[in-house]
Amino acid sequence: MAFFRIEGGNRLKGSIQISGSKNSGLALMVGAALGEEDVILTNFPRDLDAVILAEILRQVGVKIEEQKPGTVVINGSGLQLKSVPYEMARKLRGSFYVAGLMLARLKEAEVPLPGGCFLGPRPVDFHIKGFQALGAEVSIEHGLMKAKIGTPVENRFFINRSSVGTTVNLIYLAALTPGTFVLENAAKEPEIVDLAVLLNSMGARIRGAGTEVIRIQGVKRLGGAEHAIIPDRIEAGTYMMAAAATRGDVVLENIMPDHLRTPIIKLKEAGVRIEEGETTIRVVAEERLRSTELETAPYPGFPTDLQQPFGVLMSIANGTSIIRETIFDNRFRYLDELTRMGADVRVDRDRAILKGVPFLSGAPVETTDLRAGAALVIGGLAAQGVTLVSGAECIDRGYERMVEKLRDAGAVIERLEDAEECEQQT
Repeated sequence: MAFFRIEGGNRLKGSIQISGSKNSGLALMVGAALGEEDVILTNFPRDLDAVILAEILRQVGVKIEEQKPGTVVINGSGLQLKSVPYEMARKLRGSFYVAGLMLARLKEAEVPLPGGCFLGPRPVDFHIKGFQALGAEVSIEHGLMKAKIGTPVENRFFINRSSVGTTVNLIYLAALTPGTFVLENAAKEPEIVDLAVLLNSMGARIRGAGTEVIRIQGVKRLGGAEHAIIPDRIEAGTYMMAAAATRGDVVLENIMPDHLRTPIIKLKEAGVRIEEGETTIRVVAEERLRSTELETAPYPGFPTDLQQPFGVLMSIANGTSIIRETIFDNRFRYLDELTRMGADVRVDRDRAILKGVPFLSGAPVETTDLRAGAALVIGGLAAQGVTLVSGAECIDRGYERMVEKLRDAGAVIERLEDAEECEQQT
């Protein structure tokens, strides 16, 4: 297990370059494999999730080559019907995208049920019902989904809970299925729009991405394209909150401010000064923040992935804040770790009540999931003393070069690769 060792109390100042979107990158990697010609993806993130998914795709015959840092070439012409190794699938929820890929291209799929961070029930039932609407016969055997395409039985499908993963998988399948298919209550996230832009440039016929209703007219095959992945709005939001927590002055570069509209509003409510450019955001926090209330919601609401970093801000804000988590059941587990650092927190079902304390104190804390880990890093940056955040590998899943980016902005942070090295540093 690797650790981040953080000496808190240093004001972040300078600039941070935001990487390509992790969530978009995963969907686009698989989407690119729907084609049978080279697809070039630029602004490609090099986080651990992308590395794992690339290896999964290679296992089933997809060609993936890194042309240079940030640019990959993907060709799906060699796709074969092979079951994804369970040990790889359990590491990544996005591994289930391979099911939509195989059904679209090969009309058959064998894919293990996925893993990833444990955030409460995130069933693949919605995916399976959508596959069935498009004609798949599906069975689950010993943790393995087996499916084969027959005749589509419906041309409309309502997605419960506006699931991003379900929307992505059904776009894959519908893009290469004869006829017109309508997704209702589709996810509206920017990553869905990014996927549709790529697939349309490959020859797909997708309309309405970014709205609740997406119409897809199936085509026989998809070709090649070149596409720049959108910036990572969650990484950007995380560093915005790191700057605010340390009363810093940071310019985030390679950004799409419109994708961060709700987090920007909430940070301004808390007393943070935000200056927006076309592709930049400057974050300035000179005084102690004010408490505010927050409720997570699907896009364009406040992202659940930024609830935990925002919770750290509210733990040191002036007053009492209430945060309601509406997406995942277990997104408050990080608060147990934050109390080790002196936070005054109480959880009542789907609400967290945070009474702001003047400061946090450095402590050893444990990463409970990807975004919780990022939140604890923010806590360590703002705290007095030394914080050791265990589970750095989990944080690597969604953040490219976090240590280097924070260090360049003035943080005192290092990565320790094992417990023995950690003990030597304490």
